[in-house]
Amino acid sequence: MENESEIPILDFRRSSGVTLEKGSEGWKEMSKKVREAFESRGCFLLKCDEISKELCGQLFTGMKSLFDLPEDTKEKFVSPKLYRGYINKSYAIPNSQSFGIDSDLDHDTTHQDFINLMWPQGNPIFSEALSSMYSKTRELSSLILKMVVEGFDLPQHYNLDVEELGSTNDTRLTRYQHPEEKKDTEIAFVPHTDMGTITFICENEVQGLQVLSKTGNWVDVNIPPNGFVVICGDALKAWSNGRFQAIMHRVVTRGDKERFVYVLFTIPKDSAVIKAPSELVDEENYPLRYRSFKYGDYVHYQYSTRTQKERLESYAEI
Repeated sequence: MENESEIPILDFRRSSGVTLEKGSEGWKEMSKKVREAFESRGCFLLKCDEISKELCGQLFTGMKSLFDLPEDTKEKFVSPKLYRGYINKSYAIPNSQSFGIDSDLDHDTTHQDFINLMWPQGNPIFSEALSSMYSKTRELSSLILKMVVEGFDLPQHYNLDVEELGSTNDTRLTRYQHPEEKKDTEIAFVPHTDMGTITFICENEVQGLQVLSKTGNWVDVNIPPNGFVVICGDALKAWSNGRFQAIMHRVVTRGDKERFVYVLFTIPKDSAVIKAPSELVDEENYPLRYRSFKYGDYVHYQYSTRTQKERLESYAEI
């Protein structure tokens, strides 16, 4: 097992003296680090001031209450969209239950509607915690995508491109449980890359995430307190003309502690066309690697084939 120190740690904390005002030297330096992290590893650990210990505590306390609700209550949360609604022990995540809450940048009421469905009498503390976490991670996602444009030294009009890449979000609340009949490590989420643009992961300090190293070994990822793992998805890899890595990762369960995870998937709209900027295509060093495609078509392809490994390559590689 390789050491997780291979994974870059980026410190956005103002309390550490970091200045991220757009155009500043600190902004340019951190943008370069974001690019390098996505190029070399496809992910990084993020420390930030925005997410407090108190907020995380309220969120995960609320999540425990959520998953302890009666099964028939949880099953009320349904969605016509893929990978949304309440999911209990699917083929990809056999030892877990999850809620996928779809939202976009223009509608912030979705999370409140979800809370009202689960608790008709209300649950204001969890509602506020979930809304706050969503707002803060969404803002961080937008910030990082702008850093990607800066890191490549692209013209500023490409900020509109990356806004399109992050125009919708899927909030995922998951509980992983170790099967009672198993005493050893158990795969709780099969190896996969994420289909979207950027994934934020925050957990209740019960470890379980692993990423696949370049040497083919699984590396434990220890997320710092009040921190995140930020993972590059297939859509961003395709947009970068394959310069970024969409890292293969999985979840394992050990012991008898429940693992609660908050995830924000930043994703394009189904109608968005994923196309690499011409500035990132160089026939000698970086020839065009992927054809342009609609994101919704790619999601449908993955759902119909259930491909987990190298699905971007099988779908869109030239």
